[in-house]
Amino acid sequence: MRLLHPVDLEPPGPTAKTPDASLLSPIFNRLHPSPETLLLILSLVIGGVTGAGVITFHYLIHLIHTLMLENLMGVISSSGPWTLACIPTLGGVVIGLMRWRFRDFGPNMSSLIAATRGLQELSPLKPITKMVAASVSLGTGASLGPEAPSVEIGANFGMLLAQVLQLSPERQRLLLGAGAAAGLSAGFNAPIAGVFFALEVVLGSTFATSSVSVVLLAAVVSALLAQICLGSQPAFALPIYDVRSPLELPFYMGLGLLASLVSLAYTEAIQLAERCFQGKVRGFAWLGRLPRPVHPIIGGACVGLVALVLPQVLGVGYETVQAMLQDVEFSLPLLLLLLFVKLAVTAISLGSGLVGGIFAPAMFLGASLGSAYGIFLTMVPALADRVAGPPAYAMVGMAAVLAGSARAPLTAILLMFELTRDYRIVLPLMAAVGLSVWLVECVNRRSQAHSLNLQQMGVDVAVNTPIKAREQLQDWEDALGDRIVTELISCQIPIDEEHHSDEPVLAMANAHLPENIKLSPEKKSAV
Repeated sequence: MRLLHPVDLEPPGPTAKTPDASLLSPIFNRLHPSPETLLLILSLVIGGVTGAGVITFHYLIHLIHTLMLENLMGVISSSGPWTLACIPTLGGVVIGLMRWRFRDFGPNMSSLIAATRGLQELSPLKPITKMVAASVSLGTGASLGPEAPSVEIGANFGMLLAQVLQLSPERQRLLLGAGAAAGLSAGFNAPIAGVFFALEVVLGSTFATSSVSVVLLAAVVSALLAQICLGSQPAFALPIYDVRSPLELPFYMGLGLLASLVSLAYTEAIQLAERCFQGKVRGFAWLGRLPRPVHPIIGGACVGLVALVLPQVLGVGYETVQAMLQDVEFSLPLLLLLLFVKLAVTAISLGSGLVGGIFAPAMFLGASLGSAYGIFLTMVPALADRVAGPPAYAMVGMAAVLAGSARAPLTAILLMFELTRDYRIVLPLMAAVGLSVWLVECVNRRSQAHSLNLQQMGVDVAVNTPIKAREQLQDWEDALGDRIVTELISCQIPIDEEHHSDEPVLAMANAHLPENIKLSPEKKSAV
């Protein structure tokens, strides 16, 4: 086998229809703005449109929740408490019909990032379809969060603008990061966390100092619109508490240790549920044989049946988290039961194809763990008066589980700070988050294959991880699955007569194969 130099192959053409740039390009050509000015203007537009989209998304969730869990339940509840299970099942039916009609809900964040790097053709954008599907899922009680659709609203619009203006791949990715920051900023009313999410996850190590201004402006504008329309109050109100002694820090470190275990269990449960619905787990092969549109119905029915016993697991769960942070009486067995059941129901919701994110369930798990941990400490006679109350541990647990699950510690810390707007617990929070993430990384060295973060938000950390050695290529391919096309291809390429040979030729291609290039039957990978 001979190794040829890299060759550039022309792509056969995009699978998605590229927007016509004839309407906007002449306007910018006449104004002659500098590239930096153009990007700042676009960031303002992205922030405004994303903010409006997230506001619409939240109102749509509230409308469906009111219609289904309040109005419809008020009508059918007279038949018995079992009718509560009908609402999530009905939501699963709607999502199943949407999956049958649309087959997919458009590219996720992983696909969008890959498209900006030239690793994958961009499939048609369907932000409205995904937003409606997420609204139905969350409004009818799916155990998921609103952050993934919020991020993808902004990311899709940023990519759309980049396509219309035919910007370079680097600037496409910058606008993609600005849209993602705007989506998280408006979705959680947390502009600082939105900025760090874009820099830490979407842009990775590729951003320059000038990129920060674009991301900042988009996040600020979207958060401002969200505060005007949805209110500026923090998501959670905390009681007054303090760290009573520096000697209490080891207890928070212990919470970080437990949070890492919950994060690992959360990750594995979601991946196990996905394999079950794909029929890849022994005893669940029958699920893989069912049509895919049937899976959300099964997921919705499971959520509804569990809600008959534990209604706290329905929906986003912010009300239950708020009760834990306000030191409402929860027994230790109930908190532990909520922890395990919420984890299982969230995994089933995601694995079945219901639409939503992982941040809100992770915070629910962290609050349950922290509250249970705090109650346990107060039960020890020697510690009862020397440790803070369960709400302090609940807040730290929220950040530690979120950071361990999402592999984004800075985003988790800043998000908790902005959601609570309370600085008093930051040092223990940082210590617990740092230990949780470090332990998760120690257990799972192959971070690409276990990147729940952003696989369930639609982002894969592996996209931002360069290939450092040939031996790691298989890990790279395993992590990205069918969504990313590898850049290394073994193929038969027509070459000069003097090089004709029966030996297969290994080539590195910078684009997709044209139709007249045939894959070598002997080598399907570049190992």
